[in-house]
Amino acid sequence: MPFITVSDEVIKKSITCVENKFISKYLPLLEPDAVKVYLYTLYISQSGLNHYTVSDLATSLNMPEEKVRLYFEYLDELELISITSLSPFEIKILDADNIYGLPKKYKPEKYSDFTKSAQSILKGRMISTNEFMEYFYLLEEYGFEQDALLMIISYCVNLRGDNIRYQYIKKVAKSFADDGITSAKKVDEKLSSYTSTTPLLLKLFSACGIKKQPDVEDDKLYKKWSGELGFGDDAIISAAKSFKIKNCEKLDAVLTELYKNRKFDVKEIDGYAKNKTSLYSLTRDIAKNLGVYISDAAPYVENYVNSWCNYGFSADILRALSAYLFRQSKSTFNDMDLFLQKLYEQGIVTDESVNEYIKNQENDEKLLRRLLDACGLTRRIIDWDKTALKNWRLWNFSEEMMFEAAALSVGKANPTAYMNAVLSSWKNNGITSPDKIPTATTLPSSAKTDDLKAKIENHYARLRHIAESKADSAVKTVNSDPVYSKLHKQINELSIQLAFAELRDSTQAQSLSEQLKTLEQSEKERLSELCLTRDDLSPRYSCPVCNDTGYDKNGNVCRCLKKFISENK
Repeated sequence: MPFITVSDEVIKKSITCVENKFISKYLPLLEPDAVKVYLYTLYISQSGLNHYTVSDLATSLNMPEEKVRLYFEYLDELELISITSLSPFEIKILDADNIYGLPKKYKPEKYSDFTKSAQSILKGRMISTNEFMEYFYLLEEYGFEQDALLMIISYCVNLRGDNIRYQYIKKVAKSFADDGITSAKKVDEKLSSYTSTTPLLLKLFSACGIKKQPDVEDDKLYKKWSGELGFGDDAIISAAKSFKIKNCEKLDAVLTELYKNRKFDVKEIDGYAKNKTSLYSLTRDIAKNLGVYISDAAPYVENYVNSWCNYGFSADILRALSAYLFRQSKSTFNDMDLFLQKLYEQGIVTDESVNEYIKNQENDEKLLRRLLDACGLTRRIIDWDKTALKNWRLWNFSEEMMFEAAALSVGKANPTAYMNAVLSSWKNNGITSPDKIPTATTLPSSAKTDDLKAKIENHYARLRHIAESKADSAVKTVNSDPVYSKLHKQINELSIQLAFAELRDSTQAQSLSEQLKTLEQSEKERLSELCLTRDDLSPRYSCPVCNDTGYDKNGNVCRCLKKFISENK
């Protein structure tokens, strides 16, 4: 998921634009770098660049990522954006015409006593005009008493030192306001309550390996964990150690996950963590067996592997099945998912039943290989062969009878279709054993018609299979190549940027077009290194008129089908 999402009002706008409310209401008061972050965020969101992360944005603006995050917090407090997730970092752009925001400038003389007191607390540095404006905003918009806000500033300085950033002070103050704590009396009660739990938090942090001084936000989280969620200290410590967590935000996310999964006891938490770790390891093993490269196992665990385990498939059998499917040219997680759903619907879930199924499938392939050899064919086994074998068994033919039919099909234009017609004829005439087979088997006219239809279907199915298999193989080759994949991704992204640039900036469009040509040439060269061309990535049918279907786009019989019929009458 991209780290930026957009409100419906903004999505409807087709170009990068800035609302007039932002210019008139915010621009005069915002810090210059905050404006840069906001404007570039608008550009990313409205240009469809969903691959961007907060790290990419920081690189584009030549800013440290931590500084960009602070500016996003700053914009969040002004309600221009909303931070919806910290890990991964995600934001939502809001309408600038909101109820709150930054409504006006404040007169410093109104708060002269407050400014003197605040500066006496922050002795290590001078408080800037912008910082004072932020404090005035807290006083007026959140309803803080001056003494209450001074107590919060003093608490923050005692906790973090004189060089503390005012963004942290704002964050703490806003947290107090969210709980309705804006008077000096209530702030004092809150801080006293926090102070009483500080030794407990210090002990907890030490056991968890969290290297920081606990603050009011940590106290709030701890009360959530122990009160609302119902975790004991030993369970909290177990969660931190089991998941190797070193900060409160991630610990909160893990404890919330454990709460949803009803894991409260130390043993339950330890087992859950080990199982989750093993799921990630299993997912990587499956990907390796399938020949699939994955950079992050999490989405594959969530969307596939966790469900397979819930079906009842064991880790060992999932590894075995992934290797088996790779040999069957079914080498994606989606292929495996469809295959496992089929097994599950048939009640084939236990290791014994799955192993028996695989064994039977491999035996069928060996039988089909021998039957094809008996027919004089050297091609690979296709799905039609497997369907035909299933039908022959439903017709109650033994392997011996199948080989008798295969012997009769040698030298025919389409041996397997002829073999199918022979067995069909025998079935209709009650011929079930070799001793009942006539000396000369002649197919009735209806069987000959069926034989021709089967020949046609099998002929075109084989042609399509050959063309499509080659294309699939080529696509899998390039998708597994990191160099080509990177180039292909860059081309797609640049194409989107070019489409927008052509609408508003011809100079930029020309530059992007040149870059695109360079990337496309690099892509072509990489394909050549892989012994492929772009045409290889799409099926190359033997007949371009009907694409190996026998019928053109208007539904008329193709000339290649007419030729095939005349050659096989």
